[in-house]
Amino acid sequence: MKRFHIALAVRDLDASIADYNARLGQQPNAVVSGKYAMWRTDLLNFSINQNPERAGELRHVGFEDDGAEGFTSTSDVNGIEWEHFSSTAQDERIVAMYGVPVNA
Repeated sequence: MKRFHIALAVRDLDASIADYNARLGQQPNAVVSGKYAMWRTDLLNFSINQNPERAGELRHVGFEDDGAEGFTSTSDVNGIEWEHFSSTAQDERIVAMYGVPVNA
């Protein structure tokens, strides 16, 4: 499975979760209270981080690709960060960073 990944900064995590639940038609696969949420749809891996100073800004983009080995990050010619990772690698990073398991 290969999904496009987009990560945004948001002003209010709880309000954003409610909004994106409605927009994406599902609950997030991971939530770290006051900090982070991530959804996996059939085509999209979408994550948000609470960062009021940067609300509405793109944090990074990339691909969740189950064929990927590990987790890599590079910048394109415009300085935009692109990540490439497997779902397993991302789930492991979320647990390592936040101590919160990801729901399948």
